[in-house]
Amino acid sequence: MKQHPRAMIAMSGGVDSSVAAYLTMQEGFDCIGATMRLLDSTGQDIHDAQAVAQGLGMPFYVFDMTKSFQEAVMTPFAEAYEQGLTPNPCILCNRHLKFGALLEQAIALGCGYVVTGHYARIQSGERYQLYKAVDSAKDQSYFLYSLTQEQLAHIRFPLGELTKEQARQVAQAQGFLNARKRDSQDICFVPDGDYVSFLRQYTGKNYPCGNFLDQNGNMVGQHQGAIAYTLGQRKGLGLAMGQPVYVCGKDMCANTVTVGPNEALFQKNLLAKDWNWISIPEPAAPMRAMAKTRSRMTEQPATIYPEGEGIARIEFDQPQRAITPGQAVVLYQEDMVLGGGTITKVL
Repeated sequence: MKQHPRAMIAMSGGVDSSVAAYLTMQEGFDCIGATMRLLDSTGQDIHDAQAVAQGLGMPFYVFDMTKSFQEAVMTPFAEAYEQGLTPNPCILCNRHLKFGALLEQAIALGCGYVVTGHYARIQSGERYQLYKAVDSAKDQSYFLYSLTQEQLAHIRFPLGELTKEQARQVAQAQGFLNARKRDSQDICFVPDGDYVSFLRQYTGKNYPCGNFLDQNGNMVGQHQGAIAYTLGQRKGLGLAMGQPVYVCGKDMCANTVTVGPNEALFQKNLLAKDWNWISIPEPAAPMRAMAKTRSRMTEQPATIYPEGEGIARIEFDQPQRAITPGQAVVLYQEDMVLGGGTITKVL
């Protein structure tokens, strides 16, 4: 009887990775559990992950990746905000840690796969292809667009065919202590969502107040530091202008924030860098696809113009609201992820 290869289960302490561990063992894999220590304050999650691993009879490892996490995720996060961008740290963490550093550890321990609780699907043919999860409400394919063919060859997503409720039912049936544990919604190193306080503490800087400008460049008020505002933001501006206004632009050098009406937020064209093609090779000519610029938006029809050197220009058929530099643009063909990149500029 053919022996399954070893698999390392990336265990966060949450219900999804615990169910992924159980399902992988049920398939006959020789499993080991592993948790990445990313912050000094993740003790409870490590304890929960270890308890599930012990209950399943799996060896369990904790890898201290606090330094790597700081260098690959937290510092770029802070630098991006200081440049006027709105970064997506989960994408960086997936690229450099979960499917970078952790995959290296797995291979060093003789494992053929890293298994995670992500809601997405992988299929193999002429090349590995990434697909949306069956549960569209939990789909995480947007955050995985940077995976390479080499990484996809060593990754398994057992929850891709399940709904979240089915995963919880498996966890309850197995008596996992985290079966009803609440999903984390925030950035792990900004648990209260107050990223401005995080930036001040992390960088040791105070970000000075400056001017709110209208679209004609007239001063209309004072802001609390340009880093504290994101494109499309309406709440917390403290401006009385007789009509609702939204953040439409930022000039980090001049420390100004431009506000305007909702219609000023709609644009059709963007440039993106660090492009990664997953399910298809890089196209040699312009192509049509569905695209989205935020994880929770519905994909919209667009034309893609590859420009070489990891750059692509995307032109949407209809203007899209608050396309934000620093975020990802990800392309789909029905449920298949074609690729994606980091938005650098709205044209």
